[in-house]
Parts: sequence; structure tokens; C-alpha cells
Amino acid sequence: MTRRFALMIDPVAASEEREDFSGTFTAVDAAAPALSVGELSTQRGDGVFESIGVIDAHAQEVVPHLERLAHSARLCDLPVPHQEQWRQAVAVAAAECGEGEWVIKLILSRGVEHGPTPTAWVTAARAADFSAVRVDGIRVVTLDRGYDLHVAERAPWLLLGAKTLSYAVNMAALREAHRRGADDAIFLSSDGFVLEAPTASLVLRVGERFVTPAPNGGILHGTTQLSVYEHLSARGFEVGYAEIPASDLVKADAAWLVSSVRLAAPITAVDGTALPVDAALTAELNQYLLSPRD
Repeated sequence: MTRRFALMIDPVAASEEREDFSGTFTAVDAAAPALSVGELSTQRGDGVFESIGVIDAHAQEVVPHLERLAHSARLCDLPVPHQEQWRQAVAVAAAECGEGEWVIKLILSRGVEHGPTPTAWVTAARAADFSAVRVDGIRVVTLDRGYDLHVAERAPWLLLGAKTLSYAVNMAALREAHRRGADDAIFLSSDGFVLEAPTASLVLRVGERFVTPAPNGGILHGTTQLSVYEHLSARGFEVGYAEIPASDLVKADAAWLVSSVRLAAPITAVDGTALPVDAALTAELNQYLLSPRD
């Protein structure tokens, strides 16, 4: 059983017709050098990625992740990935995962400066243990993201809504949250609306209705949030999207940050104000998210 697995992909055009893409994959030593020093993913963060949760060797929500990868590629003017080629690469990586929770990462880079483009690879590794935060919850602080809710419509070059490799700001936000004694952060627009967390989507419960920030504010549309909504809808709950004022955060009857690997983490406090925790529903959501989902 390998602890970490890496597979380089020779990308083909999205329109290419074939059934078997195994000849476009090269397994490499995940601990050995594999990228050129001119690689733009490392020099400039010029690329896009996805993280797929894996449960007992079953890759979760593969199609939604591949669709979002393609969406990010279009926003960044990258060649659109061939869906079947990448689906087969995910299958190869998932076969290298053992029991328990793993994570597969898909990376599509602009390539080498002044050289061939793009560069692509897939990795698989054991996921961090998030079992405690799924039960105990997390404290969050709100942080100003520095732009208004509708800036994505005016400035598409900001690449808001694309899952790019440029995650320095997201990591800085997490460090700031830790400095403030919290576990995570929720970004706010400069005009006072809720956006998302640095690495997760936000879901609020207000009575019997569930709401998440509308993705028109440059918000990454969460694959796990969509799965949560499917489950809640099947249970008869009302779900929806809205422009949520920051003041509504502390009025929620319950709230969660949801993501592909951490799954559903209940929020216990926002900027020091305690929030109710629905322990039973949280356990139900995580049980569902840990079940095989395609």
C-alpha cells in the first residue's frame, strides 16, 4: 500500500475521441522531483485544481469535481480538460487508496514558461483526521475580503469563482483566524455580505430552511454543499441561495462549513458569539457524506 501516489497526465484536447487513455498516464515517484523549474504552477500559481474525497477507495462526486475543473479552466483561459481522460486518471489514483479516508488532487497548470502547455497531474494521499471537528465543531471569525458582492461581474480578470492554485490569500486568512483564537474564517464582502470560507462553503439553517450564499458573488460553487442540499431536499427540507447580510450569521439556528475532505463541521461561534449546534443533524450529514456518492 503506497502512502502517496502520483500520476502525470499528457493532456489531450477535450474533443478527442477514444475510449482508453491509459497510454497518456505515467506513474511517478511521489517523493522524487517531477516538475521543471520553469513550471508556471510553482512560479506564479498559474493553474487550477480540485480536491476529491475518497472513502474506502471510492472517489466521491467525481463528475461534479471534473465539471468544476473545466469551469475553472475556462475562466483562466486554460485548455479545457478532457472529462473522460481525467475520469480514468481519478480511477487509477483511487485504486491506489486503501481503507479509510483519502484525498485525490487534480492539478492543471499552464505549463512551462516558453514551453509546452499545459502540465497536468493527479496525486493521492491519506486525508487528515477530521473526525473530532465533525463532532466538536469549529469557531470562526469574519474577515473582509476587500471587494463588494458584485465585483466578479465587473472584473472577470480577478478569476473569482475559479479554483486556482493561487491560495496564498486563503492560507493567510486561516493564519489570521488562528491569531484571533479561532479555527477558521468566513469571508465578507466589503459591502457587508457573507461569502465563503477559505477552503469551504457555508450552509446556514434558519428554522426549517437551509440557505447558502448565492454564487454570483465570485463564490466557488461547492460540490459538497450541492450534495448536502440533495440530501436535505430528499428529507423534505427547503434549500436555497440568497444574498446573506453578515448580521444574519449570528441569527442562524445552526451553521456548518462543508468541504470535500473535512465534510460537515458545525460552527460553534462567530466572532465570539455562540451559535446553536444541531448535533443530530450534523451526525446525519456526515454519515451521508461518508457514504459512497457519485
